[in-house]
Amino acid sequence: MTNESVSPCAERPNEHASDTGFELGALEVAHNYRAGLVREFAPYVRGHVLEVGAGIGQISAQLLQQTALRRLTAIEPVPAHAALCRARLPGVALIEGTLDDLPPGEPVDTIVSVNVLEHIRDDARELLGYRRLLAERAGHLCLCVPARAELYAPIDRALGHHRRYQRPALRALLVSAGFEVTRLDYFNLVGYLGWWLCFRLLQRRHFDVVPLRLFDSLVFRVTHALERGVARPPVGQSLLAVCRAVAP
Repeated sequence: MTNESVSPCAERPNEHASDTGFELGALEVAHNYRAGLVREFAPYVRGHVLEVGAGIGQISAQLLQQTALRRLTAIEPVPAHAALCRARLPGVALIEGTLDDLPPGEPVDTIVSVNVLEHIRDDARELLGYRRLLAERAGHLCLCVPARAELYAPIDRALGHHRRYQRPALRALLVSAGFEVTRLDYFNLVGYLGWWLCFRLLQRRHFDVVPLRLFDSLVFRVTHALERGVARPPVGQSLLAVCRAVAP
């Protein structure tokens, strides 16, 4: 198991991003996508939940609808996003910063991290931090990251993504950090095809809101039902992981 002693990380998430807003703008119009993503994690969202990288509160709002959630704490490093999150969800405890700024307190039962880990250069250190917070209660990490190295495009660099993840490498990283992997699946096959076409082949540098809204309302709802009810896809735009923290 990886040694838990970690040194302070000087780099902050999104430090090298040229735009920290349009990724959240795309997520804002993707109502069914957000709901579907949280639905994947819902069985593990319980007790004290920590959301890392809350952005402007889009996923946070979905998490608050989960009946087993008792308390939600959110962390967001970008001041402008944190301000919008506070205005959107004034009842949520919000820490402006990173995991290093989380004050000591009660352990957490679940950590939700959606499209965050790829923004952090030392992702192994970040996962060790998650495991320490979850270990006392053998809690779960619900993780979503962009998948497939062949999809890495100029828009990834603009978003501050250090990488896209391959499934075997992500599994090894999670196990090394002290997690027992419950599930690790690709998510959003059609999104994989769309990302390859728009951002790898055509080299686009932004999201088009109208087609994204149409995809979310007309396509994603059906394809997600098939992925959940029939078969998980062999590839996808993202990887979803659910892991249980193993006591040291």
